[in-house]
Amino acid sequence: MCKFIVFSKVANKYSYLCPKIFTMQLLIYILAYPFLWIISKLPFPIFYAVSDGICFLVYRVFGYRKKMVRQNLRYAFPEKSLTDILKIEQAFYKHMCDLFLEMIKSLGMSEQEMKNHMVFNNPEIFEPFEKAHKSVILVCGHYASYEWMMSLGYHIHHKGYAVYAPLGNKYFDRLVQKIRSRHQAFLIPRKQATATIKQHKEEGVLGMYGLASDQTPSAKYAKYWRPFLGVRVPVFTGAETLAKTLDMPVVFFDVQKVKRGYYQTTFTLITDAPKTYNDFEITDVFTELLENQIRNRPEYYLWTHNRFKHKDKNPSPTAVIK
Repeated sequence: MCKFIVFSKVANKYSYLCPKIFTMQLLIYILAYPFLWIISKLPFPIFYAVSDGICFLVYRVFGYRKKMVRQNLRYAFPEKSLTDILKIEQAFYKHMCDLFLEMIKSLGMSEQEMKNHMVFNNPEIFEPFEKAHKSVILVCGHYASYEWMMSLGYHIHHKGYAVYAPLGNKYFDRLVQKIRSRHQAFLIPRKQATATIKQHKEEGVLGMYGLASDQTPSAKYAKYWRPFLGVRVPVFTGAETLAKTLDMPVVFFDVQKVKRGYYQTTFTLITDAPKTYNDFEITDVFTELLENQIRNRPEYYLWTHNRFKHKDKNPSPTAVIK
């Protein structure tokens, strides 16, 4: 699945060079879809046996981004021995393969199965906002099962949306949208997020907007630099800006992996009065909550992304440095 997505992004970037590229994308999708559908229908014991086999290939045979993962772990945990780093690394790859296959598994899961595998401890936290007809911003990192968080829509009256980066292959992108909508969640392209959320507010839509706020922004345009896991990097402030602009409560969700295939989520209210916070204070609270998650069980964080690529770059004169 990962390789199909990577190919799709490359194909989209250079599609102007070859009009037939979209035919290739369709062909790849047609060839891949039957395998994805079969995976989604497998009983869970067999499903996770398949995940183990894929993990062996991804980690032991191909070494997918192994250098990046180990480098990230060394930056984040300089105090840990190589033995400890390797234990985290191995556990991470097993979880990562589970995570991506669980996204596919969502296609074949019923509402009850999803409720059994993703438990929400305190969804009542949203009731006051529902009564006040206030939309909410949900913030998270790429930790544990951010994929099955989409099933929150089964438990609340807000309409669930997730801000995402569309895939280059439009056929796989439609599949991702289909999977999300099947479980009461809908997608908003990242570049359209602000305009869409503002429009929803004008139309009176009661929305729950999920943003993964741990992505790495461009160093050139970053507004705020601060330590993340001990390394000073630029951080996204979009969720905070949006919350202050539209006066929306900000809630952090903490997903924990209970055991393989089972997760539970606890919500923490960061603020219901964002305009009273100083600049970047909401971003700081979110980052510290995310760091606590990661330090507690680091194997469940998505270490394949280049989290610290700007660590040695000087910020622009207008950037705030903490």
